[in-house]
Amino acid sequence: MSSNRIPFFFCHNLAAPVTLGLSLAVALPAAGATDAAVTAINKLGVDLLHQVGKPDANTLISPYSIQSALAMAYAGADGATRTEMARVLHYPNDGAALDRSFAELRESLKELVQASEERARRERGYGVTNDPVIFAVANRLFGQSGYDFREPFQALMKDTYAAPFEALDFVKNPGAAARHINGWVEAQTMQRIRNLIPESALNDLTRLVLVNALYLKAHWVEPFQDSATKPGPFHVKGGMITEVPMMMQRHELPYAEGDSFAALELLLGYDHLRFLILLPKRVDGLASVEGGLSSDVIAGKLKWEERDVTLYLPRFKLEPPTLPLGAALQALGMKSAFDIPRGSANFGRIAPRRPPDYLSISDVFHKTFLNLDEKGVEAAAATALHFGTWGIHEPAKPVEMRVDHPFLFAILHAPSGACLLLGRVTDPR
Repeated sequence: MSSNRIPFFFCHNLAAPVTLGLSLAVALPAAGATDAAVTAINKLGVDLLHQVGKPDANTLISPYSIQSALAMAYAGADGATRTEMARVLHYPNDGAALDRSFAELRESLKELVQASEERARRERGYGVTNDPVIFAVANRLFGQSGYDFREPFQALMKDTYAAPFEALDFVKNPGAAARHINGWVEAQTMQRIRNLIPESALNDLTRLVLVNALYLKAHWVEPFQDSATKPGPFHVKGGMITEVPMMMQRHELPYAEGDSFAALELLLGYDHLRFLILLPKRVDGLASVEGGLSSDVIAGKLKWEERDVTLYLPRFKLEPPTLPLGAALQALGMKSAFDIPRGSANFGRIAPRRPPDYLSISDVFHKTFLNLDEKGVEAAAATALHFGTWGIHEPAKPVEMRVDHPFLFAILHAPSGACLLLGRVTDPR
């Protein structure tokens, strides 16, 4: 085989019906076991939002999905490749601590589901029917049958990332392997993410595809009433006005203001999840707000106060095409992992590095879906890495928040502050 690199794919997938309610009444936790993962997730989310898509276009990414996938790849990196990945992905020097942090975050998300199920059972005893949060995360390694993968790496993936190994034959039938992986992703995301990996992306040099799939479904704590939804104006891309279905509710909600934006949080899923809205104060102010965005703002670290808020929020659905992230990650400085310059990729912890037969990342594919309406939000995302050879306040005045122009939003895991989904809406139609 005249190969100098072995392809390796990494896939992560997130599907999540989410509700519109979030509240900062729930304080963020103190420094703890999940901090390393949460910091990396939120910081890379901001970095990539600046890199991907056009500034005036709808955009949706899942920082949790992307980082969950990249963390598994990082566990197999060594030498300068590992150092470079750590810098770009905001990882600490202690790799073992990072692995534990992602495992703890996954456990925290599982506890969210368990607590939600228990609360739903109790409420049913009082004749109240509320659906519990559904949040399922699955990891898997799809590797070339007979390839010399290191046992310690496979054990780490299985024991720490709950990612069992499944052998496929990329050499003889890469198209069938791609269809098999895509079918697994579809099953994990309730068919919301289809054809994550193009069949042409895999070939006889592919050796490994790392996959993380996630599905989330949650109800609004304070649902919107269908009868309150009316046509309302929206400044598409900060300019032309068009009518869109505008939902409305009035409640006591956490509200904050920055220099150039107003922020609101809605609780969902028995307050375990938060939906953060960042609305520019100017109709054409999205670029300015996004330019000043930080991981702390995404995590909801603002000066919040409970306010009587009348909220107008458009229904919207985002379903962008598969997004290649390789170029964006390279632009952020992660080049050695992609074998730039040639011969520099080092994933020797995954498999022995024997030039010219060695692993490097060929590309990172990311696909998302989100539908937000009166009942909640349904969202899905998938990421694939292809490795180949090669205090007390005085009562405040009521607030009206009319989300009638481009805005940013995030869906957060309340206990940790981890950003599960991050996006911009410039046209809700």
